[in-house]
Amino acid sequence: MLDIKRIREDPDEVINRLSLRNQDYSAEIRQIAALDASRRATIVKAEALKAEQNAASKQIPQLKKAGGDVSAILARMKEISAETGALDASLRASGERLNALLLSIPNMPCADTPPGADAEANPEVRRCGLPPDFPFDPLPHWELGEALGILDPAAAAKTTGARFHFYRGLGARLERAIVNFFLDTHTGRGYTELFPPFIVNRAAMMGTGQLPKFEEDAFKLSDTDYFLIPTAEVPVTNMHRDEILQEERLPLHYCAYSACFRAEAGSAGRDTRGLIRQHQFNKVELVKFTTPEKSYADLETLTRDAEEVLSRLGLPYRVVRLCGGDLGFCSAMTYDIEVWMPSYGRYVEISSCSNFEDYQARRAGIRYRGAGGKPRLAHTLNGSGVAIGRTTAAILENFQRADKSVAIPEALRGYMGVGELTIG
Repeated sequence: MLDIKRIREDPDEVINRLSLRNQDYSAEIRQIAALDASRRATIVKAEALKAEQNAASKQIPQLKKAGGDVSAILARMKEISAETGALDASLRASGERLNALLLSIPNMPCADTPPGADAEANPEVRRCGLPPDFPFDPLPHWELGEALGILDPAAAAKTTGARFHFYRGLGARLERAIVNFFLDTHTGRGYTELFPPFIVNRAAMMGTGQLPKFEEDAFKLSDTDYFLIPTAEVPVTNMHRDEILQEERLPLHYCAYSACFRAEAGSAGRDTRGLIRQHQFNKVELVKFTTPEKSYADLETLTRDAEEVLSRLGLPYRVVRLCGGDLGFCSAMTYDIEVWMPSYGRYVEISSCSNFEDYQARRAGIRYRGAGGKPRLAHTLNGSGVAIGRTTAAILENFQRADKSVAIPEALRGYMGVGELTIG
């Protein structure tokens, strides 16, 4: 969440920065500033009354010892007790209201965020590789998967419902091969591999910003306060919740495979066929904990690490920087990596790499301490390293042949044990 001190000291600057998101948060920020000022005034009043109460408590035994009348003081103390009780109740209620308001406000975009309302305004940063020029009409991955006998959405619809898949035979092996290739690549670059829980509690979802705003997109377990994870970012980031890390340990680099579960409540009718938008999918996630001074340099290296696996697979991709209107709720700055999909005739997001600055760390209480120094909030970063199902789809489409066979990228052949997927 945002720093209340920053809102208190310069609400106009906060409003201006949030306006880069192509939305007006001025009413909410003014409301937070007014509520904060009212609370601080109430705290001063409550503390003055409690100081008066403490002084009277010391005065009473002295008056009694001297034979004085303490009835007026006792009456006043009764009044103070009632007043402080009411003020404390008011502070609890206003504190809950203030916290709820702060949790509803997104992160401030960094100052040089590109303007724009949506993904159409995202400026391209770089490209790698050329889209294939097929001498035949290429097929979408769901048709190739059916022809090769490796994707079976019909069986998944029977056992579960729409937007789920069974992978069969070499399709299942391809998915597993991609996971292992990604993990081996990232651990080879210094990331510590984790295998996290796929279920987290409400505090974890609050810590990384999925709650309370995006609860409708989450799968909640009935009669519990547990949620299926939307990404490994949630358990991995919250692994250090309410901790003080030592600065010499930073930056911490983690990579983690997980299944991911998303209700996709706001995407009805989008990408209903194939592997692009599923309720359950696999992903390898990259998470970093670092210092404010290094976080933007760490974002660049994290993004390059995510790109590397696509480059080694030979998949054409590009990197775009998200404009303010397309920026995620918790992010201060994001790069999207988009892979070329022939069936779409365009690049499709396969990874988002974001710097959250101290937004998540403030929510989750993640701090670090230098030698003899005061604890400071860490900066957290994460990126897909990358989405597995979309990689499978991109491999099928970009490496297909006229006879519907698909060449396996060289980087995966040691994991697959075959060099191609063929019919029959």
